[in-house]
Amino acid sequence: MDAETPTQHKFQEDSHMTYEEVFDFAYKGLVPVLQGLAKELGEERFWEALKKTAFDAKLKEAQDYASQLPSNDLDAYSASAREPSRFARHILTVEFIEDTPQAAEIKVTECLWAKTFRELGAAEIGYMLTCGTDDAHCQGFNPRIRMIHSKTLMQGDEYCNHRFVWEE
Repeated sequence: MDAETPTQHKFQEDSHMTYEEVFDFAYKGLVPVLQGLAKELGEERFWEALKKTAFDAKLKEAQDYASQLPSNDLDAYSASAREPSRFARHILTVEFIEDTPQAAEIKVTECLWAKTFRELGAAEIGYMLTCGTDDAHCQGFNPRIRMIHSKTLMQGDEYCNHRFVWEE
């Protein structure tokens, strides 16, 4: 090997997996564990714990993300939908409906999370882990951002409608 060629740790090498294969790998093993926990703990206790834990994790994730940016206003929040990462471009299909300093609205017509969890018969778990934490993400990024949504692919709707409003 050439002395000037940097070596890469094996963990950093390309896995040659599709995004769908990555999601299957991540969630096909997790869903049965969570379903088993629901049986062990009882449905009510399980859903309460999952909701709180998922909310707290998403809140912290958004706070950490916002702290790395020069601004945490609505424009900064919606920038990830306007200019999605490579990962987001491959797992979501998003269309902007409105994009102003006071409101941003997107329509999600494809979502790999929804596809994966629905195929596993675990849409309720998927909703709690992904869609149900959207409010926490807004709150953690900036408490002045409020999210409104009444449709989700996860719950069987034809699209997700996400409206983000900047509250004065």
